Amino acid sequence: MIHLKTPFTREDLKDLKAGDNVLISGVVYTARDAAHARLVEDYKAGRELPFDPVGACIYYVGPTPTAPGEVIGSAGPTSSYRMDPFSPTLMDWGVKGMIGKGRRNEKVIDKIKETGSVYFAAIGGAAAIIKDRIKECEIIAYEDLGAEAFRRLVVEDFPATVIIDSNGNNLYEIGVEEYLNAKKDK
Repeated sequence: MIHLKTPFTREDLKDLKAGDNVLISGVVYTARDAAHARLVEDYKAGRELPFDPVGACIYYVGPTPTAPGEVIGSAGPTSSYRMDPFSPTLMDWGVKGMIGKGRRNEKVIDKIKETGSVYFAAIGGAAAIIKDRIKECEIIAYEDLGAEAFRRLVVEDFPATVIIDSNGNNLYEIGVEEYLNAKKDK
């Protein structure tokens, strides 16, 4: 298991390979498509961003309501493709890590390679385990978006898998290729 600490640098991520399992600790921000759209809109309008994007990691999640005494509600990943129109811009600002589930488009993959960023996946069915790795949660922008508000999380040993490494190697493609080759060899 590889331990990573945010904020990430290009150096931190350069040796990761698609398929590596990691544990992430530090600050992670949450944002889904509505928050991404508003971040880009705010930036274009010259408004200050609610976070420092340099080395940041964004988790694509809209947590459920928080029960009394809990830090956060269920916090499983959402489909990443909805952030694809915005992700290249955020990587240009310095974002280095993205956590979600599902495929990314070619523009995002090209920008990952250009910026030395990494796309991680969290396990969709493991929302309860993930929730326990979140030690602090604070809404820092766009509270009106409810579950999609922009949050600052402090995480400890947050489990994720490298899906697209900084060289553009894609576990979803590698895995299918390995499966088909193994099937042919039988």
